[in-house]
Amino acid sequence: MPAPLEIPVALGPRSYVVRIAPKGLTMIGCQLNEIKAGPKVALISDESVHSLYGEAVLASIRSSGREAYSITVPPGEASKDLARLGPLLSFLARSGLGRKDTVLALGGGVIGDLAGFLAASYLRGVPFVQAPTSLLAMVDSSVGGKTGVNLPEGKNLVGAFHQPRLVVIDTETLATLTPRERSAGMAEVIKYGLIADAPFFRSLRHGMPEDFGPIIRRSVEIKAEVVSKDEFETTGLRATLNFGHTLGHAIENAAGYGVFLHGEAISIGIRAAAHLSHKKLGLPLADVREIEATLAASGLPLHAPQVSDPLTRTKILSAMKLDKKAEGGVNRWILLPAIGQTVVTDHVSLDDVEALLSLIATPPGQF
Repeated sequence: MPAPLEIPVALGPRSYVVRIAPKGLTMIGCQLNEIKAGPKVALISDESVHSLYGEAVLASIRSSGREAYSITVPPGEASKDLARLGPLLSFLARSGLGRKDTVLALGGGVIGDLAGFLAASYLRGVPFVQAPTSLLAMVDSSVGGKTGVNLPEGKNLVGAFHQPRLVVIDTETLATLTPRERSAGMAEVIKYGLIADAPFFRSLRHGMPEDFGPIIRRSVEIKAEVVSKDEFETTGLRATLNFGHTLGHAIENAAGYGVFLHGEAISIGIRAAAHLSHKKLGLPLADVREIEATLAASGLPLHAPQVSDPLTRTKILSAMKLDKKAEGGVNRWILLPAIGQTVVTDHVSLDDVEALLSLIATPPGQF
Protein backbone atom coordinates (compact mmCIF):
# COMPACT_ATOMS: atom_id res chain seq x y z
CA MET A 1 0.00 0.00 0.00
CA PRO A 2 1.47 3.40 -0.94
CA ALA A 3 2.35 5.76 1.89
CA PRO A 4 -0.31 8.36 2.65
CA LEU A 5 0.18 11.79 1.12
CA GLU A 6 -0.04 14.62 3.63
CA ILE A 7 -0.83 18.23 2.74
CA PRO A 8 -0.48 20.71 5.61
CA VAL A 9 -2.97 23.47 6.32
CA ALA A 10 -0.80 25.97 8.19
CA LEU A 11 -2.89 27.89 10.72
CA GLY A 12 -0.65 28.20 13.74
CA PRO A 13 -2.21 26.41 16.71
CA ARG A 14 -5.13 25.31 14.50
CA SER A 15 -2.91 23.65 11.89
CA TYR A 16 -3.76 20.19 10.62
CA VAL A 17 -3.01 17.87 7.73
CA VAL A 18 -5.09 16.55 4.89
CA ARG A 19 -4.14 12.90 4.54
CA ILE A 20 -4.85 11.26 1.19
CA ALA A 21 -4.66 7.47 1.17
CA PRO A 22 -6.49 4.45 -0.20
CA LYS A 23 -8.15 2.52 2.63
CA GLY A 24 -7.80 5.56 4.88
CA LEU A 25 -11.18 4.89 6.50
CA THR A 26 -9.97 1.55 7.86
CA MET A 27 -7.14 3.40 9.63
CA ILE A 28 -9.31 6.01 11.33
CA GLY A 29 -8.60 4.57 14.78
CA CYS A 30 -4.83 4.88 14.38
CA GLN A 31 -5.22 8.40 13.06
CA LEU A 32 -7.34 9.39 16.06
CA ASN A 33 -4.44 8.19 18.21
CA GLU A 34 -2.06 10.42 16.28
CA ILE A 35 -4.10 13.55 17.04
CA LYS A 36 -4.63 12.42 20.66
CA ALA A 37 -8.41 12.40 20.30
CA GLY A 38 -10.52 11.99 23.43
CA PRO A 39 -12.11 8.72 24.60
CA LYS A 40 -15.45 9.17 22.78
CA VAL A 41 -16.27 9.66 19.09
CA ALA A 42 -19.65 10.54 17.60
CA LEU A 43 -19.95 9.43 13.98
CA ILE A 44 -22.28 11.60 11.88
CA SER A 45 -23.20 10.27 8.45
CA ASP A 46 -26.06 9.96 6.02
CA GLU A 47 -27.97 6.73 5.60
CA SER A 48 -26.45 5.87 2.21
CA VAL A 49 -22.83 6.45 3.19
CA HIS A 50 -23.26 4.70 6.53
CA SER A 51 -24.55 1.60 4.78
CA LEU A 52 -21.31 1.48 2.77
CA TYR A 53 -18.65 2.48 5.29
CA GLY A 54 -20.19 3.08 8.70
CA GLU A 55 -19.54 -0.30 10.30
CA ALA A 56 -15.92 -0.40 9.14
CA VAL A 57 -15.28 3.08 10.52
CA LEU A 58 -16.98 2.25 13.83
CA ALA A 59 -14.88 -0.93 14.11
CA SER A 60 -11.70 1.07 13.49
CA ILE A 61 -12.67 3.63 16.13
CA ARG A 62 -13.38 0.90 18.68
CA SER A 63 -10.14 -0.89 17.85
CA SER A 64 -8.34 2.20 19.14
CA GLY A 65 -9.99 1.73 22.54
CA ARG A 66 -12.53 4.51 22.12
CA GLU A 67 -16.27 4.48 22.62
CA ALA A 68 -18.10 5.04 19.35
CA TYR A 69 -21.61 6.37 18.85
CA SER A 70 -23.38 6.75 15.53
CA ILE A 71 -26.33 8.65 14.09
CA THR A 72 -27.50 9.18 10.52
CA VAL A 73 -29.59 11.68 8.60
CA PRO A 74 -31.27 11.31 5.21
CA PRO A 75 -28.98 11.96 2.25
CA GLY A 76 -29.25 15.23 0.34
CA GLU A 77 -29.09 18.98 0.79
CA ALA A 78 -32.39 19.04 2.68
CA SER A 79 -30.59 17.61 5.72
CA LYS A 80 -28.44 20.76 5.98
CA ASP A 81 -31.19 22.42 7.92
CA LEU A 82 -31.58 24.08 11.31
CA ALA A 83 -34.28 21.58 12.21
CA ARG A 84 -31.70 18.80 12.14
CA LEU A 85 -29.44 20.43 14.71
CA GLY A 86 -31.63 20.02 17.78
CA PRO A 87 -31.89 16.21 17.62
CA LEU A 88 -28.19 15.91 16.73
CA LEU A 89 -27.15 18.11 19.66
CA SER A 90 -29.33 16.02 21.97
CA PHE A 91 -27.65 12.88 20.59
CA LEU A 92 -24.23 14.26 21.53
CA ALA A 93 -25.46 15.13 25.01
CA ARG A 94 -27.05 11.71 25.55
CA SER A 95 -23.82 10.09 24.38
CA GLY A 96 -21.95 11.99 27.07
CA LEU A 97 -19.47 13.70 24.77
CA GLY A 98 -17.11 16.04 26.56
CA ARG A 99 -15.08 18.98 25.35
CA LYS A 100 -12.10 16.80 24.38
CA ASP A 101 -14.15 14.22 22.52
CA THR A 102 -14.56 14.13 18.75
CA VAL A 103 -17.29 14.51 16.15
CA LEU A 104 -16.42 12.56 13.00
CA ALA A 105 -18.08 13.62 9.73
CA LEU A 106 -18.32 10.70 7.30
CA GLY A 107 -19.86 11.66 3.97
CA GLY A 108 -20.08 14.36 1.35
CA GLY A 109 -20.26 18.11 1.65
CA VAL A 110 -23.67 18.15 3.31
CA ILE A 111 -22.48 15.94 6.16
CA GLY A 112 -19.20 17.80 6.53
CA ASP A 113 -20.94 21.17 6.78
CA LEU A 114 -23.65 19.87 9.11
CA ALA A 115 -21.38 17.87 11.42
CA GLY A 116 -18.81 20.66 11.47
CA PHE A 117 -21.40 23.18 12.60
CA LEU A 118 -22.68 20.67 15.12
CA ALA A 119 -19.14 20.36 16.53
CA ALA A 120 -18.72 24.14 16.54
CA SER A 121 -21.98 24.59 18.46
CA TYR A 122 -21.88 21.78 21.03
CA LEU A 123 -20.23 22.86 24.31
CA ARG A 124 -19.13 25.99 22.39
CA GLY A 125 -16.85 23.88 20.26
CA VAL A 126 -15.51 20.32 20.32
CA PRO A 127 -12.88 18.75 18.04
CA PHE A 128 -14.00 17.23 14.78
CA VAL A 129 -12.50 15.19 11.96
CA GLN A 130 -13.52 15.24 8.31
CA ALA A 131 -13.71 11.96 6.38
CA PRO A 132 -15.08 13.10 3.00
CA THR A 133 -16.44 10.43 0.67
CA SER A 134 -17.43 12.51 -2.38
CA LEU A 135 -15.08 14.16 -4.86
CA LEU A 136 -16.56 17.59 -4.16
CA ALA A 137 -16.06 17.24 -0.41
CA MET A 138 -12.53 15.91 -0.86
CA VAL A 139 -11.33 18.81 -2.97
CA ASP A 140 -13.31 21.62 -1.39
CA SER A 141 -15.72 21.59 1.53
CA SER A 142 -13.73 19.33 3.88
CA VAL A 143 -10.78 21.76 3.94
CA GLY A 144 -10.84 25.23 5.42
CA GLY A 145 -13.17 25.10 8.40
CA LYS A 146 -16.32 26.60 6.90
CA THR A 147 -19.32 24.89 8.45
CA GLY A 148 -23.02 25.67 8.35
CA VAL A 149 -26.58 25.00 7.33
CA ASN A 150 -29.04 26.53 4.91
CA LEU A 151 -32.07 28.74 5.42
CA PRO A 152 -35.04 28.93 3.05
CA GLU A 153 -33.71 32.38 2.11
CA GLY A 154 -30.27 31.17 1.06
CA LYS A 155 -27.42 28.69 1.25
CA ASN A 156 -25.00 28.52 4.19
CA LEU A 157 -26.44 31.59 5.89
CA VAL A 158 -25.98 30.07 9.37
CA GLY A 159 -22.57 28.73 10.29
CA ALA A 160 -19.18 29.14 11.90
CA PHE A 161 -15.50 28.86 11.14
CA HIS A 162 -14.40 25.68 12.91
CA GLN A 163 -11.27 23.97 11.63
CA PRO A 164 -11.07 20.17 11.71
CA ARG A 165 -8.27 18.46 13.58
CA LEU A 166 -7.64 16.19 10.61
CA VAL A 167 -9.00 15.45 7.13
CA VAL A 168 -8.85 11.83 5.96
CA ILE A 169 -9.42 11.32 2.23
CA ASP A 170 -9.92 7.68 1.27
CA THR A 171 -9.80 7.76 -2.51
CA GLU A 172 -11.35 4.29 -2.78
CA THR A 173 -14.73 5.75 -1.82
CA LEU A 174 -14.88 7.43 -5.23
CA ALA A 175 -15.64 4.03 -6.77
CA THR A 176 -19.09 4.05 -5.16
CA LEU A 177 -20.09 7.48 -6.49
CA THR A 178 -22.48 7.79 -9.40
CA PRO A 179 -21.14 9.39 -12.59
CA ARG A 180 -23.30 12.42 -11.82
CA GLU A 181 -21.70 12.83 -8.37
CA ARG A 182 -18.17 12.53 -9.77
CA SER A 183 -19.06 15.04 -12.46
CA ALA A 184 -20.39 17.50 -9.88
CA GLY A 185 -17.10 17.32 -7.98
CA MET A 186 -15.21 18.28 -11.13
CA ALA A 187 -16.79 21.76 -11.05
CA GLU A 188 -14.75 22.66 -7.97
CA VAL A 189 -11.61 21.08 -9.45
CA ILE A 190 -12.01 23.17 -12.61
CA LYS A 191 -12.58 26.24 -10.45
CA TYR A 192 -9.18 25.82 -8.79
CA GLY A 193 -7.42 25.80 -12.12
CA LEU A 194 -9.33 28.86 -13.28
CA ILE A 195 -8.48 30.95 -10.23
CA ALA A 196 -4.93 29.84 -9.51
CA ASP A 197 -3.26 27.48 -11.99
CA ALA A 198 -3.80 27.82 -15.74
CA PRO A 199 -1.73 24.72 -16.69
CA PHE A 200 -3.76 22.67 -14.21
CA PHE A 201 -6.99 23.97 -15.74
CA ARG A 202 -5.83 23.07 -19.23
CA SER A 203 -4.96 19.55 -18.08
CA LEU A 204 -8.67 19.06 -17.42
CA ARG A 205 -9.90 19.86 -20.92
CA HIS A 206 -10.49 16.20 -21.80
CA GLY A 207 -12.81 15.54 -18.89
CA MET A 208 -12.63 13.35 -15.83
CA PRO A 209 -9.35 11.46 -15.38
CA GLU A 210 -9.01 7.75 -14.72
CA ASP A 211 -6.83 8.51 -11.69
CA PHE A 212 -8.34 11.17 -9.44
CA GLY A 213 -5.39 11.22 -7.04
CA PRO A 214 -3.34 13.96 -8.77
CA ILE A 215 -6.29 16.32 -9.24
CA ILE A 216 -7.39 15.87 -5.63
CA ARG A 217 -3.85 16.63 -4.50
CA ARG A 218 -3.51 19.80 -6.59
CA SER A 219 -6.96 21.08 -5.63
CA VAL A 220 -6.25 20.58 -1.92
CA GLU A 221 -2.83 22.24 -2.27
CA ILE A 222 -4.42 25.34 -3.78
CA LYS A 223 -7.15 25.54 -1.16
CA ALA A 224 -4.74 24.89 1.72
CA GLU A 225 -2.49 27.71 0.53
CA VAL A 226 -5.38 30.17 0.27
CA VAL A 227 -6.88 29.20 3.64
CA SER A 228 -3.48 29.44 5.33
CA LYS A 229 -3.14 33.04 4.11
CA ASP A 230 -6.73 34.18 4.74
CA GLU A 231 -8.47 31.85 7.18
CA PHE A 232 -11.41 34.11 8.01
CA GLU A 233 -11.87 35.73 4.56
CA THR A 234 -10.66 39.14 5.73
CA THR A 235 -8.17 40.08 2.99
CA GLY A 236 -10.25 39.11 -0.03
CA LEU A 237 -7.97 36.23 -1.03
CA ARG A 238 -10.24 33.51 0.30
CA ALA A 239 -13.20 35.11 -1.44
CA THR A 240 -11.62 34.06 -4.74
CA LEU A 241 -12.49 30.45 -3.86
CA ASN A 242 -16.10 31.50 -4.48
CA PHE A 243 -15.58 31.98 -8.21
CA GLY A 244 -18.85 30.90 -9.84
CA HIS A 245 -20.64 30.74 -6.49
CA THR A 246 -22.36 34.14 -6.44
CA LEU A 247 -24.85 33.04 -9.04
CA GLY A 248 -24.38 29.30 -8.50
CA HIS A 249 -25.62 29.36 -4.91
CA ALA A 250 -28.60 31.50 -5.93
CA ILE A 251 -29.54 29.05 -8.70
CA GLU A 252 -29.26 26.14 -6.28
CA ASN A 253 -31.57 27.90 -3.83
CA ALA A 254 -34.10 29.20 -6.36
CA ALA A 255 -34.48 25.90 -8.18
CA GLY A 256 -35.06 24.09 -4.88
CA TYR A 257 -32.32 22.18 -3.09
CA GLY A 258 -31.76 18.85 -4.82
CA VAL A 259 -32.77 19.90 -8.34
CA PHE A 260 -29.13 20.73 -9.05
CA LEU A 261 -26.25 19.15 -7.20
CA HIS A 262 -23.98 21.81 -5.75
CA GLY A 263 -21.30 21.31 -8.38
CA GLU A 264 -23.85 21.45 -11.19
CA ALA A 265 -25.12 24.84 -10.01
CA ILE A 266 -21.53 26.05 -9.64
CA SER A 267 -20.77 24.95 -13.21
CA ILE A 268 -23.56 27.20 -14.47
CA GLY A 269 -22.27 29.97 -12.21
CA ILE A 270 -18.76 29.52 -13.62
CA ARG A 271 -20.06 29.88 -17.17
CA ALA A 272 -21.85 33.09 -16.18
CA ALA A 273 -18.78 34.48 -14.40
CA ALA A 274 -16.61 33.69 -17.42
CA HIS A 275 -18.93 35.66 -19.72
CA LEU A 276 -19.04 38.52 -17.22
CA SER A 277 -15.22 38.44 -17.11
CA HIS A 278 -15.19 38.83 -20.89
CA LYS A 279 -17.55 41.80 -20.71
CA LYS A 280 -15.94 43.58 -17.75
CA LEU A 281 -12.26 42.62 -17.92
CA GLY A 282 -11.65 41.55 -21.48
CA LEU A 283 -11.12 37.86 -20.84
CA PRO A 284 -10.67 36.56 -24.41
CA LEU A 285 -13.81 35.00 -25.85
CA ALA A 286 -11.68 32.02 -26.86
CA ASP A 287 -10.95 31.46 -23.16
CA VAL A 288 -14.66 31.67 -22.36
CA ARG A 289 -15.36 29.00 -24.95
CA GLU A 290 -12.52 26.88 -23.55
CA ILE A 291 -14.05 27.14 -20.08
CA GLU A 292 -17.44 26.07 -21.41
CA ALA A 293 -15.90 23.14 -23.29
CA THR A 294 -13.94 22.00 -20.24
CA LEU A 295 -17.04 22.02 -18.05
CA ALA A 296 -18.99 20.13 -20.71
CA ALA A 297 -16.19 17.57 -21.09
CA SER A 298 -16.73 16.58 -17.45
CA GLY A 299 -20.46 16.18 -18.03
CA LEU A 300 -21.43 19.38 -16.25
CA PRO A 301 -24.48 21.48 -17.18
CA LEU A 302 -24.00 24.90 -18.73
CA HIS A 303 -27.54 26.24 -18.54
CA ALA A 304 -30.64 26.17 -16.37
CA PRO A 305 -33.85 26.37 -18.43
CA GLN A 306 -35.76 27.06 -15.20
CA VAL A 307 -34.33 30.59 -15.28
CA SER A 308 -36.71 31.41 -18.14
CA ASP A 309 -39.49 31.43 -15.54
CA PRO A 310 -39.95 34.97 -14.16
CA LEU A 311 -40.68 33.59 -10.69
CA THR A 312 -37.39 31.69 -10.66
CA ARG A 313 -35.56 34.84 -11.78
CA THR A 314 -37.11 36.76 -8.91
CA LYS A 315 -36.03 34.04 -6.47
CA ILE A 316 -32.47 34.13 -7.83
CA LEU A 317 -32.24 37.91 -7.41
CA SER A 318 -33.61 37.66 -3.86
CA ALA A 319 -31.13 34.92 -2.96
CA MET A 320 -28.23 36.96 -4.36
CA LYS A 321 -29.09 39.85 -2.03
CA LEU A 322 -28.40 37.53 0.91
CA ASP A 323 -25.12 36.20 -0.49
CA LYS A 324 -22.49 36.08 2.28
CA LYS A 325 -20.00 38.01 0.14
CA ALA A 326 -22.39 40.93 -0.31
CA GLU A 327 -21.49 44.17 1.45
CA GLY A 328 -24.16 46.79 2.04
CA GLY A 329 -26.51 44.79 -0.17
CA VAL A 330 -24.05 44.93 -3.08
CA ASN A 331 -22.73 41.65 -4.46
CA ARG A 332 -19.02 41.07 -4.83
CA TRP A 333 -18.11 39.08 -7.91
CA ILE A 334 -14.95 37.10 -8.52
CA LEU A 335 -13.89 37.57 -12.14
CA LEU A 336 -11.00 36.49 -14.35
CA PRO A 337 -8.78 38.97 -16.19
CA ALA A 338 -7.01 35.84 -17.46
CA ILE A 339 -7.22 32.14 -16.71
CA GLY A 340 -5.33 31.57 -13.47
CA GLN A 341 -5.86 35.13 -12.19
CA THR A 342 -8.72 36.75 -10.27
CA VAL A 343 -10.08 40.11 -9.21
CA VAL A 344 -12.90 40.87 -6.79
CA THR A 345 -15.32 43.58 -7.87
CA ASP A 346 -18.70 45.03 -7.00
CA HIS A 347 -19.00 46.94 -10.29
CA VAL A 348 -21.73 44.70 -11.65
CA SER A 349 -25.09 46.30 -12.40
CA LEU A 350 -28.57 44.83 -12.27
CA ASP A 351 -28.61 45.02 -16.07
CA ASP A 352 -25.44 42.91 -16.11
CA VAL A 353 -27.09 40.32 -13.89
CA GLU A 354 -30.25 40.28 -15.99
CA ALA A 355 -28.11 39.63 -19.06
CA LEU A 356 -26.41 36.74 -17.26
CA LEU A 357 -29.76 35.23 -16.37
CA SER A 358 -30.78 35.35 -20.03
CA LEU A 359 -27.46 33.73 -20.89
CA ILE A 360 -27.75 30.80 -18.49
CA ALA A 361 -31.37 30.14 -19.48
CA THR A 362 -30.07 28.93 -22.86
CA PRO A 363 -27.40 26.44 -24.00
CA PRO A 364 -24.13 27.77 -25.43
CA GLY A 365 -24.46 28.93 -29.01
CA GLN A 366 -28.11 29.93 -28.64
CA PHE A 367 -27.61 33.30 -26.92
